[in-house]
Amino acid sequence: MINLLLYANEQINFSMILVWILLSAALLSLLFMIFWQRRLGSSLKNELAQLSKVKKHNVEYEFVLKTMRLSTWHIDTDTRKIIFDNDYRDKSDTYIPAMGKELLAAMPENDRQRVMKALDDLCSGHVEEAHEEYQINIKNSNNTYWSESYAAVAERDADGKPTRIVGTSKRIDERKMMETALVEARNRAEESDRLKTAFLANMSHEIRTPLNAIIGFTSVLPDVQEAEERQQLLDLIHENTQKLLRIIDDVVNISKIEAGKEELIMTSFDLCTVLRQIAEEFRPKVKPGVDFETQFASEEQFITTDLNRLNEVVKHLLSNSTKFTDQGNITIGFSQPIDGRIKIWVSDTGKGIAKEHQEQIFERFFKVDEFIPGAGLGLSICRTMAYSMGGTVTCNSQLGEGSTFTFEIPVQ
Repeated sequence: MINLLLYANEQINFSMILVWILLSAALLSLLFMIFWQRRLGSSLKNELAQLSKVKKHNVEYEFVLKTMRLSTWHIDTDTRKIIFDNDYRDKSDTYIPAMGKELLAAMPENDRQRVMKALDDLCSGHVEEAHEEYQINIKNSNNTYWSESYAAVAERDADGKPTRIVGTSKRIDERKMMETALVEARNRAEESDRLKTAFLANMSHEIRTPLNAIIGFTSVLPDVQEAEERQQLLDLIHENTQKLLRIIDDVVNISKIEAGKEELIMTSFDLCTVLRQIAEEFRPKVKPGVDFETQFASEEQFITTDLNRLNEVVKHLLSNSTKFTDQGNITIGFSQPIDGRIKIWVSDTGKGIAKEHQEQIFERFFKVDEFIPGAGLGLSICRTMAYSMGGTVTCNSQLGEGSTFTFEIPVQ
């Protein structure tokens, strides 16, 4: 009996030990599971944070692309085809190649060769990145727009050969327009500097010529006793004084007009009367043997325009005709107004002007014959005044046969 009780007690003790072992194992398992869940939760939390960052990065990336109006694309180096991934460029006429279409197909030939070489260098691995500016033909149009692209090697195979190229493109029409405007501004500045130099050179010569004559004739005038000889000297002094005043007036007139300091003064007058007065003023200046005629479309023609500028233009044109016509005739006239515009013309049978010079003569200081006196400003002033009146001055001439200058202006 005692042995039986001892055996039963031992069995009970063993059971208790087993229970405690199982409880301890269960507790350890629970603690391990809690630790593992916390670790798994922490890892999941980090992954969610990274995913949030990626989403935020993608949103920011897309925002940057939209703001900069960029397109992103990639090229398979084996096929040399471009595939657009994103495109935020503006303008409806922007070129977007279809899947598999060649990148260079829409480029003008002069840009295609250059971009093709840059692409070959990228695909062959000779360079890591490239930057090109080029034009793109607008579909169903003869126009083009400017584009700028950056590209770089993104992936290589085991041998180091590029397998994927990524890049961005952007329209740069506005920048090209600004560059063109800057170049034009620089050219105008250089032209202005050239004209300034030419002005000083020409003016120093043209002013000195009559001034020397005035000073020279004035210095010998007190020593001349004969009345006839004194009168000749006085006439020469007066002639050179008028030349000097004319040069200064020309410079002042063209400066005022270009500076916008002279406004049009519109008056109504009879054009026939004005042209007759100018013709009578120039008739004594016509060389012997040259006929001076007028051809008016009507006996009276009232118009409204700037009388002073009209006088200046017509006088300059007549001055040139009397200077370059040695024989034949000089004719001044006008045609009937058409559509609110009237043509006044001065025709002569003088030496004429070669075709290649018929536009150059309207440039400042240009002279076909350097031996003929004058500053080369007259026709430039004529055209400037005509433009200020909303009109034009044109030349039609045959070398050796004569010239016709037509002054066309709007009239009321």
